[in-house]
Amino acid sequence: MKKLLALVLTGTMVLGLAACTAPAAAPAAEAPAAEAEAAAEEAAPAGGMEALIAAAKEEGTLVVYGSCEEDYLAAACDHFKELYGIDVQYQRLSTGEVQSKIEEENGNPSGDVWFGGTTDPYNVSAAEGLLEPYEAINASHLIGDMYRDADGCWYGIYKGILGFMVNKDELDRMGLEAPQDWQDLLKEDYKGLIWLSNYNTAGTAKLVVNTMIQKYGHDEGIQYLVDLDKNIEVYTKSGSGPSKNVGTGECVIGIGFLHDGITQIEDNGYGNIELIIPSSGTSFEIGATAIFKGAKHPNAAKLWIEYALSPDCVELAAQNGSYQFLVLDNAQQPAIAAEFGLDPNNVMDYDFADAKENTTQYVEDVMNALGSAADDRFKTE
Repeated sequence: MKKLLALVLTGTMVLGLAACTAPAAAPAAEAPAAEAEAAAEEAAPAGGMEALIAAAKEEGTLVVYGSCEEDYLAAACDHFKELYGIDVQYQRLSTGEVQSKIEEENGNPSGDVWFGGTTDPYNVSAAEGLLEPYEAINASHLIGDMYRDADGCWYGIYKGILGFMVNKDELDRMGLEAPQDWQDLLKEDYKGLIWLSNYNTAGTAKLVVNTMIQKYGHDEGIQYLVDLDKNIEVYTKSGSGPSKNVGTGECVIGIGFLHDGITQIEDNGYGNIELIIPSSGTSFEIGATAIFKGAKHPNAAKLWIEYALSPDCVELAAQNGSYQFLVLDNAQQPAIAAEFGLDPNNVMDYDFADAKENTTQYVEDVMNALGSAADDRFKTE
């Protein structure tokens, strides 16, 4: 089911897509391994990709921790194995879980690469020296420098807009209007109706923390989240958790990425969901991929980065229920995202440097202010 959401597009940023001069390429047909290797060799410096593919095949295995949705993760891993004959083991974990896991493993990771999920936890991990710098050949297809770490510790693969998803039927039944901006969420009418993800486990929630602090200042931003807490019913482990419960009415107002709302409308048939971009402005995620420092299969990990920065990988997203905007100039954008009007309106100038330096402290500040780290509304399973 498709529902057109009318939004006026006058924001300060239009996803950087207009700056891309190369036209979007048609979806790439799946090629056998020999054709994929030939294309890679042609695009690479002499011997570069050819040697990398050979070394990766010699390792024979890759372990992927994925923070995107599981259907996309599975499709991406299966196609990598199909192209290169390398066995792929994967596990779906939230970004906060991956960050905690590699912090505990401290340079001796059980995984090789991280795939998907917003960059705030990636930046914290990079600052802690837990990601391996790699200068990717296919990074030349990124539509701007903001979509990569300057040192090559991570690379962007998609972009998503933060906003609200509401159950129109439930709001009508209660005689309530849908919230149109961040301050609206503080209204007493919405007490017990709002779901957000867990600040400790979800990159989405960490982005919310940074957004509020950058929008209102540190003290006022923390106070906003304390006030918002009075209306929160559940903090889900994963950032997509609220979106998955809006259509059923269990969650009436969910805070999260709007492409997750599209998935619920388009793939699961919940036409009762309305998508809302906050009127005073919002922020966005850059979904990323990275190599863990100390990866046991370093060449397979580097080959994964090249693959993740190609249409062969990123175009699988829309084919598997993930409708984020893509940030490669040679990839086909998901048409349905435009049908839902999800170009950003009044998107703020998000300060990635501040987020990289201070996210861990900001999350600690929020949890201390809430005084509810053991609150049973914070889901970790």
